Amino acid sequence: MASENTAKKPRETDDVPVPATLRKSLKNRHIQLIALGGAIGTGLFYGSSESIALAGPSILLAYLIGGLAIFMIVRALSEMSVEDPKAGAFSYYATRYWSKRAGFISGWNYWFNYILVSMVELAVVGSFVNYWFPAIPTWVSAAVFLVVICAANLLGVSKFGEFEFWFAIIKIVAVIAMILGGLAVIVFALPTDSGAKATFANWFAVDGGFFPHGLMGRASDGSWTGLLMALVVVMFSFGGTELIGITAGETEDPKTTIPRATNDIIWRILVFYIGALGVIMAVVPWDQIDGKSSPFVQIFDSVGVHAAAGILNFVCLTAVMSVYNSGLYANSRMLYSLAKQGNAPAYLGRLNKHGVPVAGVLTSAVITAIAVVVVFVWPEFAFNYLMSIATIAGIINWTMIMITEMKFRRVVAAGGAPADTALAGLSGSEALDAIHFKLPFARVTPWVVLAFLALVVVLMCFSPSYRVAVIAGVIWLAILFVAYQLTQARK
Repeated sequence: MASENTAKKPRETDDVPVPATLRKSLKNRHIQLIALGGAIGTGLFYGSSESIALAGPSILLAYLIGGLAIFMIVRALSEMSVEDPKAGAFSYYATRYWSKRAGFISGWNYWFNYILVSMVELAVVGSFVNYWFPAIPTWVSAAVFLVVICAANLLGVSKFGEFEFWFAIIKIVAVIAMILGGLAVIVFALPTDSGAKATFANWFAVDGGFFPHGLMGRASDGSWTGLLMALVVVMFSFGGTELIGITAGETEDPKTTIPRATNDIIWRILVFYIGALGVIMAVVPWDQIDGKSSPFVQIFDSVGVHAAAGILNFVCLTAVMSVYNSGLYANSRMLYSLAKQGNAPAYLGRLNKHGVPVAGVLTSAVITAIAVVVVFVWPEFAFNYLMSIATIAGIINWTMIMITEMKFRRVVAAGGAPADTALAGLSGSEALDAIHFKLPFARVTPWVVLAFLALVVVLMCFSPSYRVAVIAGVIWLAILFVAYQLTQARK
């Protein structure tokens, strides 16, 4: 038994001074809610109108198909995260198991993607604030929220986790309330403003049935619609679920927590996307969802609950704050990881007394602020071109995760697993069998997912708005390749 006078190792919390290192302060409840909150955003509350218009009730199949693809992508990332939990997961794994160039491209692509996503969220936060306080300039709202979220991130990872926990709770309660309210309208046959009876038969009985636009076809205005075209919108609504991998390096018990949070993704998609939209289209026939307001507002307005708009405005305000909170956290850890690899300036790898990469937080916040200014000054440029890069960057990120997972397995099978992991010293099938959290059907799943992502890119070419994103993606990848070569030439 150790003597009472034996020096105790300080706990890795945000409030106890310990040597400068990332703290494993995220608890199971934080990870569960971060994973859940990442799958619920303004894309569900407002963007679902666009996807419903494209596919009608068959949008439920689109969310199921897209959800399965995202689930496998996160499973692939989690397979690596559980065995080798590190900050800046995508970039670290790409560097360790693929190449330094792959790590550079993966890391900077993800960082810039979240800069642009955060840019949009902060640019629109003023519109939600103006719902109650129309006299407040939108730039003031953006500045206030940027400073508040930045300060919270500097306090430590557990504070970030607490913010995300409560942000996610608000979103979850809102969706569950909508589902229960819609089910009550259906079960008790309550009258609606539309005059249509609330019933699940509306999925099949309204204007063309379950597949009103088929798999793919042209609308009267020449645009492409149908189940396949809806997949494009659906996939981008799932952006953020991969945040689980970023948190692995600061999680108390990644071998238990990460698998649990990852496996729960599929039922979250079933409940919060398929369940919610299924109920909405049962209460409000899909052809009456016009996109002028959120489907969530329409479902309550249809039964006379007109306070729903104000409630949803509050929920969306917290959702925007959640996205920026997650984005700033992810970006600071990505810059920290890039710095440790030698793919970013060394100062970005410094930590404060709370174990926070403070330089990464502040640098990301400043760049985001500049991007928000661009939105206010040149909105057309920002939304047409910068958001096109953000749109395609998600596909690039998911593609690199699947390729990296295949590289990871090859390295492990060859006996090259890191020395500080449980796979060290093993090789061949013995090493692969020892992987704690395996990707299902790992020999074929990555190829199936990569083929699906390629299909999504092809489908993007049929839409004028998304076609710009494909072109921007090619240019963006070329810029990253050139940037890498320039950084190496200077060394």
